[in-house]
Amino acid sequence: MRYSKFDWDIQYHSDKLQAEILALSPGLLARYFHCTDRMLKFGPDLGMPHTRAMHGGLFELRLKSREGIGRVFYCTQIGQKIVMLHQFVKKTDKTPTKELAVARKRMKEWKDADTSTAA
Repeated sequence: MRYSKFDWDIQYHSDKLQAEILALSPGLLARYFHCTDRMLKFGPDLGMPHTRAMHGGLFELRLKSREGIGRVFYCTQIGQKIVMLHQFVKKTDKTPTKELAVARKRMKEWKDADTSTAA
């Protein structure tokens, strides 16, 4: 599924991921919409405390509300596309390795597909 508005586009790794994001608690979901509205207009790097580069082209959208802390990993693609890759609600201070691994695997799939279509 694709959401298009302003200067950038947002895509989701899957419909399941989009549903998971839409099922976040109301406070986290409000922060998600606030940040993604800004990303659509100004691009994927909003800077701290909203976004952070993780390394190798992976970014995290940092969501915080009274209900807790959430993260949505994303990457960018050619043609001003932001691809939401994975989401989770944080239970510890450090980002769990397994959550990062899921995001990196999905980013590789998108980057490989982008390279093959460009050739």
